[in-house]
Order: sequence, then C-alpha cells, then structure tokens
Amino acid sequence: MTHHPLILCPLREQELLSLSELVAQCRQGLQANSMLISLFGRAAAADEPAGVYVTAVLLAPTGPLQVLRAHAQSGQSYPSLTVEFPAAQIFERELWEQTKLLPIGHPWLKPVRFEGTRQGQMGDYPFFKVRGAGVHEVAVGPIHAGVIEPGHFRFMCHGEQVHHLEIQLGYQHRHVESLLLRRPPSQLTALVESIVGDSAVSYAWGYAAALESLSNQPVAHATSASRAIGLEMERVAMHAATLNGLATDIAFLQSSASYGRLRTAVINANQRVSGNRFGRGWIRPGSAIALTDALRKDVSQTLRDFVRDFDEASDLMRSARTVQARFHGVGTVSAETVAELGLTGVVARASGVARDLRQRLPGNVYAAMPIETGLEASGDCWARMCQRMCEVDASVAWLLARLDDGALDLIPPAVQPGAAPLALQPNALCVSLVEGARGPVLQALETDADGKLIHYKVQDPSLANWFGLAFALRNQGISDFPICNKSFDLSYCGNDL
Repeated sequence: MTHHPLILCPLREQELLSLSELVAQCRQGLQANSMLISLFGRAAAADEPAGVYVTAVLLAPTGPLQVLRAHAQSGQSYPSLTVEFPAAQIFERELWEQTKLLPIGHPWLKPVRFEGTRQGQMGDYPFFKVRGAGVHEVAVGPIHAGVIEPGHFRFMCHGEQVHHLEIQLGYQHRHVESLLLRRPPSQLTALVESIVGDSAVSYAWGYAAALESLSNQPVAHATSASRAIGLEMERVAMHAATLNGLATDIAFLQSSASYGRLRTAVINANQRVSGNRFGRGWIRPGSAIALTDALRKDVSQTLRDFVRDFDEASDLMRSARTVQARFHGVGTVSAETVAELGLTGVVARASGVARDLRQRLPGNVYAAMPIETGLEASGDCWARMCQRMCEVDASVAWLLARLDDGALDLIPPAVQPGAAPLALQPNALCVSLVEGARGPVLQALETDADGKLIHYKVQDPSLANWFGLAFALRNQGISDFPICNKSFDLSYCGNDL
C-alpha cells in the first residue's frame, strides 16, 4: 500500500479530544517510536466554543500520517511532553507563545519568535548562563555580514571550547501565517513561494497539493512528475550551494569555485524552464510547467555537464587531507541524539537515521519512480558533506532517467483561463508534507463551515534542526562554528514566520 505525504480530515468525523487526552495519545505514540511531526494550535473562531483548538501530527514507523485534535480552555496547562521526549520542546514552546497553553515542567520554556504581546521585548530574552572561573561569553549577530538573515548566537566558552551555544532567532517575525489568510486561497502561490526563497518549489508543491485535496481536484501524473522534477532541481541547487559554502569556509578554493559555478548552471536551467532561477512559477494549483522536448533536452544536457564537473569537485574535497582533517569528528550528532531531538532531513540521514518522506510517504510519483539516497553514519561535518554529495548524485541520476524516458508524459493539462474559483471542502483540515532539501516542509490548511480558510499553519524543517546545531557545538572549538553552521545550512526566515 502506498502512503501519501498528505492527509485530509473531515472535522465533523474527527474525534475532538480533551487536551489531556491528546497529550496522553501523543505520549503513547512517542513511546512506540512515532515521530512528532508537529504540534500547533489556533484560537477559536467567533462561531466556535471559546478556547484553543490543538492539532498534533504523528508518523509511526509504518502506516500513514495520524492527526489528533483537541479543544482546550484558554490558559489551560498540561504535563509537558518535553520532559520525556525532548523532540517536543520547540512545538510546546511555540504553542505556549501563540496560545498561552502552559506545558508544566517544560525545562526550556522560552519565546520562539516574540509574537503578540512579547513583540519588542527581545532584549529580555532569558539566556542560559554558564558560570565559573575562566568562563566567558561570545556574542555573534544579530546582524551578520553578507546576506545572512538576522539571528543571534551566544557562545558560553571556557578558553576556546564551547560549553553551550544558545541560538535566538525571531528578529524579523513576518506574520506569514496571518498574511496567508488575507487573500483568496487560490491566489496565494506567489506569497507561498516567498516564505523561504530557496525552497520555493517545496512550498509551492505542498500548498498546491493541499488546495487540490480540499477542492477534490484530481492531479494528472504528468503534473506530479513535472513537480517532482522541479523539486529535485531545487535540491541539487541547494546542496551545491551548501557545498560551496563549506569549501569556502575552509578556503578550499578549487571546489569552492566549481560548486558556485555549478549551482548557477542549475538555477539558470530553472529559469529557462519556469522563468525564475528559484523555480517560482513551476507549480500552480492544478498545474505545473510543461516540459517540452526542447526543455527536456536542455535540462538533461545541463545535468550531464553538471555531474561530470560536480563529481570532480567532490572527489577533490573527499581526497584532500586538509578537508579530512578539518571535517572529521567535528560537530558530531549521534543517531540517538537525532531521535531524541527529533532532527530531520539531511541532518538525520548523515547520522544514519533514515528520515526521508520520499521513501516513507512516497505518494504516487515517488512510488512509481523511486529514489534512493543512502545514509552516512558518523554524524559529523564530514558526514553531512558526504551526504549532500550522495544526494546530489542520486537526484541527478533520477532526473536524467525521467528526462530521458520518452514514455513519460511531462506535459500537464493546462488550467483553463477564467475557471471558477476553487470551492474548498467545509470543516476540513488538510496536512501536506513535502521532503524539501532541508527536510519535511509542512503546511496545514483548515476551513470553516462555509469552506473559508480560517487557519494556515506553516512549518519549516529548520524549526527542529536549530536545536541540533546548538547541540553539535558542545565541546567544540569556537572556530568550528562556521563549518558546523554551514553543514546544517538552516533557514533563518523558515523560523521567523
């Protein structure tokens, strides 16, 4: 049976639990090795019983996605899951900040984005303090050089050794989720594509899939295939950019120059396909870009030229003793830590943990056209570098097989101009996931009794992985931070929604 990275819940048929019952069921699932994909809430609408509606999304080791729903009173408390399952820490903090539901016993209850009444109070952030003779603090940010987004890193050091790193984000909280409710659902693509600019295809696919499910709109296989090609092109470009950053950070200029040039070749191909180097315009609700024979040949030739030079640049990186000495054993995150902290995507796979929705929840397109990426085991900067190299090779091989398959239709049916606005299923919740370059991108859309969109939840994979970066710096030299940070390559704006 093929499991899909999407679940549609008619809310009239969904059991509405108490908050304590939802937490108990989450605890049972986590004890059975389910992964807590998300935990979020919203204030009740004017025509609903007052309070907060809470949603939990879990993924068991086998089987489909599971959604739990609960109604809670405003200000209600519950026993924190984080005490037993640290992977819940960021979700409970966000839920507390947005809804005031209090997780009793949470060991790290701090604001995530300084939303609502906390806006303007970032100077009061309760940083953890390390005390003792010779202990000192090093602060980086919140304004960085170059084009890095704003974020603050507070290192507690003894000499050059980092004992604790605390990461404070939220400096440009953009109110994305409220903006997504201000326009008709079918007109949101351009905004969705800009939530995390380097993941435009990932976000656009998840949004379109949710909208299509809520409107009972069938999707042709050619549409899904074109979307998957756009997604894998995005993955190749992003991994090449990360590898460029890693090579640059250690002044390995041969590979640095090559990776930068190669990433440009891929995103320029995206522009020839969709009109935008980041793939904006590739996906729209009900449709995707038609890959004509000329475009297929163009992209295929670009990738053949790419992979030859990419493999040469990667071989140089892997064989250089200077690179090996700099990356081996630095910023190690064990498989046990990945599971405990709920880390995702390439970070998890570099520690030997097989978390990839393209295999676990393949849907129709990846079930028919599977992709295998492999795993690294050591969990250090070296492993994260090698994992990205392997995933680029896997994506390029997959792309070439699809583009060169003359029997594969890549001309999706066009959406008719002037078509009637989509009518969304009333009283429904759709949770949509896409395995982006950083991990699972989640979007959850909820409608009211009239089919109007009343809640739009967005979650970037970086949300959980930032805590993993902080953990990776423990007992490292402070000079290891740039390469650890780049090996994770997380999104600041993906946190500052």
